[in-house]
Amino acid sequence: MTHTDTDVLIIGAGLSGIGAAVHLQKKSPGIGYQIFEQRSAIGGTWDLFRYPGIRSDSDMHTLGYNFKPWTEAKAIADGPSIRNYVQETADEYVITPHIRFNTTIIAADWSSEDQSWRVTHEDQFGNREVTTCRFLFMCGGYYRYDQGYRPDFPGEDAFKGEFIHPQHWPEDLDYSGKKVVIIGSGATAMTLVPAMTDKAAHVTMLQRSPTYVVSRPAVDKFANFLRKILPDSWAYGFIRWRNVLLQQFFFKQTRANPDKARERLTSMVREELGPDFPIDTHFNPAYNPWEQRLCLVPDSDLFTALKSGKASIETDHIDTFTETGIKLKSGKILDADIVVTATGLQLQFFNGVEVSVDGERKDPGRLLNYKGVMVSNVPNLACTFGYTNASWTLKADLTSEYVCRLLNYMDRHGYASAMPKLDHYPNQTEPFVDFSSGYFQRVMDQFPRQHTEKPWKLNQNYSADLMNLRFGKVDDGVLAFTRAEEAGQAPALQAAE
Repeated sequence: MTHTDTDVLIIGAGLSGIGAAVHLQKKSPGIGYQIFEQRSAIGGTWDLFRYPGIRSDSDMHTLGYNFKPWTEAKAIADGPSIRNYVQETADEYVITPHIRFNTTIIAADWSSEDQSWRVTHEDQFGNREVTTCRFLFMCGGYYRYDQGYRPDFPGEDAFKGEFIHPQHWPEDLDYSGKKVVIIGSGATAMTLVPAMTDKAAHVTMLQRSPTYVVSRPAVDKFANFLRKILPDSWAYGFIRWRNVLLQQFFFKQTRANPDKARERLTSMVREELGPDFPIDTHFNPAYNPWEQRLCLVPDSDLFTALKSGKASIETDHIDTFTETGIKLKSGKILDADIVVTATGLQLQFFNGVEVSVDGERKDPGRLLNYKGVMVSNVPNLACTFGYTNASWTLKADLTSEYVCRLLNYMDRHGYASAMPKLDHYPNQTEPFVDFSSGYFQRVMDQFPRQHTEKPWKLNQNYSADLMNLRFGKVDDGVLAFTRAEEAGQAPALQAAE
């Protein structure tokens, strides 16, 4: 009999990891688990990012867990509120005793002989240990926490001001009366611009190309009304499904009629900023809607900042940095005391862990996605990866539910492992996601591919995934199961002590 330190090892104590732990407790109570978190606190993204105005770019009725209603008035919530929500969930379900903080997983090697993972991890002092587990559940998000993406800028050494990356925002940064240039056109930049106008002398958003932007009320009045007349769980469930269906409808219509969608999105911005604002220059991208993620701004705050004159937007390329700012290709000079490089994330698969099977390293770029949860020819491993066109947690919840179903199925039948078996890598494959954003395109060769047919096809559709992951057959003829005795071992999953 091979003893393992835990049945399930969860990587990450953020939104996904805490949710995974709750699902395990609720749906697979006989299965033990531990959580390894590389940082010293719960919350993941929502604890790491501390820049001014940090908030969700999805409504909390879909970014929240399916088992825990979001009950605050604001549907577009700020970072501290989301962090508190995750912490409250951990407290409510007594998750924290299962968490080992300041623990970074370096490598994980599956042993077919032992039917278990050997996981090498490191503490904050550099001391390494090995923990064994039956099942590895990666919930550490999709980007590097230690380093954001930042290109090298021409002449940047000449700049006498301060460079700041939003992923590592200094707690003591005083931008009062300062001229701030924010480089970027994504959700982070559009959050920072209105948030920094309270103290800064002026804030300029410098983008190479435009992004589609849509405003939405931060407070969902109908949701708050329903909560007054219905139990929280009923109101939450109703609003959650309303938002999911509206989003799916909007996405399908946008993809089917991109020109109409473009016209509508730009006209909405024109209504916000007036007929004289150069909308086509700053808010009319070259790509079609939903080929990249739309940016959501609450209560028109970005547009209000632009109209007030406290903020401005430039769509241009950087020629060079100077001592006092940035010279653009057009010849225009932007004075700056502080430059914020909101230039994106560094994406990674497998949470940055070196994964191997019987000593053979697995390159994610040579693997095939299985149901958006597992990967080809790697046993007992699941990865949480949310939607690009909807809230992350919608997919995270379904992923956790599927993992619980799989573990329970294995437990009932005495299986030690389950592996999506792929005998022949298909000639025709597609990228992991159909998304043209630079931060995806830079690393798509490092992500698994997908096929055009199930179960190797990655859905970007909550309803389809719901049917497949919550109700679909576990033993689908593709998953290859190994019994414990076939590997010369004891039964697979031991009850938690």
